[in-house]
Amino acid sequence: MPEPIEETAAAVRPSDESLSAFAPLRLPVFRMLWLTWIAANTTMWMNDVAAAWLMTSIAPTPLWVALVQSAGTLPVFLLGLPSGALADILDRRRYFMMTQFWVAGTATIICVTVMMGWMTAPLLLALTFANGIGLAMRWPVFAAIVPELVPRPQLPAALALNGVAMNASRIVGPLVAGAIIAGAGSAWVFVLNAVLSLAAGFTIMRWRRVHKESPLGRERLASAMRVGVQFVWQSRRMRAVLLRISLFFLHSTALLALLPLVARGLPGGAAGTFTVLLASMGAGAIVAALSMPRIRRLLPMQTLLFTGTALTSAATLVVAFAPGIHFAVPAMVVAGVAWITVANSLTVSAQMALPDWVRARGMSIYQMALMGSTAAGAALWGQIANLTNIHESLAIASVSGVVLMAVAQRLVVDRGIEEDLTPSRVFKVPHAEAPPQSGRIQVNIEYRIDPARADEFMALMQESRRSRMRQGALDWQVLRDLYDPGRYVEQITDESWTEHLRRFDRVTAADVKLRDRKLAFHIGAEPPLVTRLLIER
Repeated sequence: MPEPIEETAAAVRPSDESLSAFAPLRLPVFRMLWLTWIAANTTMWMNDVAAAWLMTSIAPTPLWVALVQSAGTLPVFLLGLPSGALADILDRRRYFMMTQFWVAGTATIICVTVMMGWMTAPLLLALTFANGIGLAMRWPVFAAIVPELVPRPQLPAALALNGVAMNASRIVGPLVAGAIIAGAGSAWVFVLNAVLSLAAGFTIMRWRRVHKESPLGRERLASAMRVGVQFVWQSRRMRAVLLRISLFFLHSTALLALLPLVARGLPGGAAGTFTVLLASMGAGAIVAALSMPRIRRLLPMQTLLFTGTALTSAATLVVAFAPGIHFAVPAMVVAGVAWITVANSLTVSAQMALPDWVRARGMSIYQMALMGSTAAGAALWGQIANLTNIHESLAIASVSGVVLMAVAQRLVVDRGIEEDLTPSRVFKVPHAEAPPQSGRIQVNIEYRIDPARADEFMALMQESRRSRMRQGALDWQVLRDLYDPGRYVEQITDESWTEHLRRFDRVTAADVKLRDRKLAFHIGAEPPLVTRLLIER
């Protein structure tokens, strides 16, 4: 039996680090999980093809066939945030492993049901939904695992390799599924899915990751979800990333949504034409992903995002009005290059904006924004195509995509300043002889400041508000004494004593610097007075 793999990013000396596109693959754990990710995504694409084809033989109507796609993606919207919260609460290795076993079990049930002749259209939708649950639960935990496997300088390359895995599986999965369906039947696609998923699960089992359980115990799911949403909402960088990824996919999805109809309208257009165009985009994405380290060094973030958006729009226009496949294929390659460039850049920004304790929740919200804008874009541009035509719909999407991204780049300025999210233990954890078992905690911090600097102080307190709320506080406010102009009280409310203590585990180096900036305003002889009160019910 192979030896368990124990190496992590910490085991690699800085002198060994490389910024090449393939550098993360030199790490055994990342290489193992990356291959697992390829297998997992290949099974996803195989399942989509096989389920849709199976539905054409059970209930060959457009509605039932379209519902297969809906059943597979709906769990992402319903379970995206809960899955992210669970990935932050539970042991990520075991959680990731169980998602693979879930997918394998679902594929096995589908296979048996098909072979026994028991499959019906409603049952296929239900099982497709069950398979989608495994996919929805899997993505946030993998996104949270990657940053702990590679050194920080290699994170962009690692995420680009994940893009390679996704696009390679997008090409390989349908081809393999189509060959199996043609040669042996749909049931055997699900057999292969089950085998690959089981292999992936047992491979993850080899990873000896040490799960550090919090001495405060596990967070409650509802509270963990609230804190995750709160962190993202209070993070300026995450809000900027979510706006940009939503705008980009809302418009760029027009090309993929209408591509089957574009392919059919080309001279000699058929199913093979659609496959060639889709494969061309995937090939372009793979090439760009392998070149991302060099691209990121040549262009700053703002330029990269706008250039990628502009290239996507230009490629969409070319495909929309291409007189033949010879013009459309190069345009699809360019679209793939631009698509992965923008997606990778925004994914890296999101990862850099998230500390480890909330990473899976933050990335699950990022995934929901991406998938939601994709679904909304497909419906929007499809409806516009119904009212006008395919070419005009793609043209409108191209122009509006560039215009709105330019507006977003101007209004939401990302100066590239990253907060230091290194965990810090500088703040002294409070101790209570008899910790309250229930009830909210109110913390008051009293400052004495120069009234002439009140406006500066209040501007800084807004940063303090965002920091406290990101850490999980229920409420925050600042009070000014009506009879003593120099007396200000910062008031923070926590859900419970345990949640109050959790905030100390979430303090970063950036929070320490913020504390020092606030103390610089304090002119009292003694440090600011801190009191902790239990809110009686």
